Amino acid sequence: MDNDIEYMKNLMTQYKADIEPLLKYLPWLREATAASAMTMYRGDSNDEGTLAFPVYDSTLLSFIRVATDSALMDRNYPYVYTRKRITTHEQERDTIVACTYKEWDVLKGIFSKYVLGGRTKGVLWSQGVSEQIFCLVLEKMDEIVTEWDAERNIDAQ
Repeated sequence: MDNDIEYMKNLMTQYKADIEPLLKYLPWLREATAASAMTMYRGDSNDEGTLAFPVYDSTLLSFIRVATDSALMDRNYPYVYTRKRITTHEQERDTIVACTYKEWDVLKGIFSKYVLGGRTKGVLWSQGVSEQIFCLVLEKMDEIVTEWDAERNIDAQ
């Protein structure tokens, strides 16, 4: 029993350390929209033949850089989507809300899809912002860690 509690304490300490650097971006993520996170640059001319490319907000790029370097990245995120049969943004949001500490890997998988997938499919970063996926995942992870801390403090008293 004591080993289980010690294991969970270490696990939650690690989880907290993983999300701590990302929590400072939550206020921005709550307020941001897809339009504020990404604009399309077409150059000086308005020619039909010019190639437009996305220009991302510096805060979003900073967030992505910190997230990419975190322990929250799971390169096997497609398996989460297959296992949970997630195909829409609504299903993603419902899954995030339903997660507990036991589904931390699911939260990491959904988060990783948007962070890692955005490297090759740029629209994913702006979708992560506009669909509130980044925000929901971080809020849920913070909620899990905070609730566990609160339960431990009640038990300690």
